[in-house]
Amino acid sequence: MGAAGGIGAVVLDFYGTLVRMVEPLPPDHRAVFARRGLAAQGELWGDQWSVGPAEGEEHLAHSADETAYVTWERDRLRRRARGCGVPEGELDGLVAELDRAMKAVRLALYPDVPGVLARLRERGLLVGVCSNWFWNLEDCLAETGIGGAVDVVVGSARTGVRKPHPLIYRAVTEKCGLPADRVLFVGDMWTPDVLGPLAAGMRAVHLHRPDRAVRGAAPPLPEGAARITGLPGLIRLLDRGDAAGPGDCG
Repeated sequence: MGAAGGIGAVVLDFYGTLVRMVEPLPPDHRAVFARRGLAAQGELWGDQWSVGPAEGEEHLAHSADETAYVTWERDRLRRRARGCGVPEGELDGLVAELDRAMKAVRLALYPDVPGVLARLRERGLLVGVCSNWFWNLEDCLAETGIGGAVDVVVGSARTGVRKPHPLIYRAVTEKCGLPADRVLFVGDMWTPDVLGPLAAGMRAVHLHRPDRAVRGAAPPLPEGAARITGLPGLIRLLDRGDAAGPGDCG
């Protein structure tokens, strides 16, 4: 399987790398609380996205199957709601609605994605996706139109660990059937998509889009990493044979 620098697979993050959130946005949790006469409790909730598992968290026992995982997700919501003072009789209905609302995410591909994935496949490279995501990662890939362009899918929900836990990168290399140093990881998040893969022995490319979901200055590149401002830059890195970096390529 030919590729620059011995690379046999390119594995990409999902959200912020391949897809972005578009309107209509998920409903704000405060509206969900208010509809149920629980506006005061809704104000105590805080950031509606912070209730999820943490980066690097291991949850193998809860990832035995979809039922176990969804139960775990809803149990976290239930504990948070109870801590905000939601009465016991209101918990089940509120939690079910919050769970649906948080997953009502409309996604769209970045415009550069289909062409770049096609060019990677033309090179004979395995194409993978590795993401901290809900149980339905494969469904989301299909719904955005790229399910058929991806050979390997590794999601945190089914794997039982979240990036940058070492086990998720081990799952990637095992599914690719390649040693870590032949896998190139591409993503927009610094620790999960750059430092984590490097620590696992992979090569890494930091995607720092102008319209990125993650704000802030890009950290200095460590050895073994490169940086691009759009996915076409990945093709240019492969063309010049130095995807191991360091360096910038727009």
